[in-house]
Amino acid sequence: MEALERIRGALQKAVSAISSFVPGAVKADQKSLGRGPVTEADRVANRVLREVLLREGEGWLSEESTDDLARLKKQRVWVVDPLDGTLEFVAGIPEWCVSIGLVENGRAVAGGVCNPATGETFLGFLENGITYNGRPAHASVRTTLKGATVLASRSEVKRGEWEAFRKAPITVRPTGSIAYKLALVAAGLADATWTLTPKHEWDVAAGIALVHAAGGFAECLDKSTPTFNNQSPLFSGLIAGGLPLRERIRALIDANGRPSAKSRET
Repeated sequence: MEALERIRGALQKAVSAISSFVPGAVKADQKSLGRGPVTEADRVANRVLREVLLREGEGWLSEESTDDLARLKKQRVWVVDPLDGTLEFVAGIPEWCVSIGLVENGRAVAGGVCNPATGETFLGFLENGITYNGRPAHASVRTTLKGATVLASRSEVKRGEWEAFRKAPITVRPTGSIAYKLALVAAGLADATWTLTPKHEWDVAAGIALVHAAGGFAECLDKSTPTFNNQSPLFSGLIAGGLPLRERIRALIDANGRPSAKSRET
């Protein structure tokens, strides 16, 4: 499939372009308005991805590009995070990735996530399933929460936002990049993940495409299916996991997970 091959090639070229940067020994600058750190690796990956992916008639939305609202008139849009998990990248924690999502008519239809630190690549197209390092994979089919592995944002855990789930019968595993967390869920390497704090489209487009392609579910806090290429590319929160756990996760969050006024984007 042409789109998936473009994603595969773009991931390879972006990873190659940033291979000279050493995680844990990279200088980071702070973005304006408290939007977190950015490194030269983020910028380099962004340039490479744009050069490889973008073609005439397509739109572009990236964390590291000035938003061109001309994308709103495009049916096909690339939604990318050149380096998701910059905090982990700077700290030398192997939980960061390059994330590419393809959106058509507001729907995330294909995705690719590559974690160079662990040698993992996740690729998927909505109608054809996903692969994990070249082998077919699918989302968890677990039917009970007891013993389920749930991936949580490291930042949210540090801020105490997961204390409400301490007594739940789940195993909470703090993990970096949300794109990486979603990819792990899509491949059945974890049962679920959720965030009750805002996320941008570029954080989750690839991961949501992978989860849906793998037979899992991904939805907003209001139970709606995420749509993409919006003028304001911000979601209030997100829940994803193996489809049999959907209602049980919803019940757990409704009982314990109340977004606070102090919750902020990670």
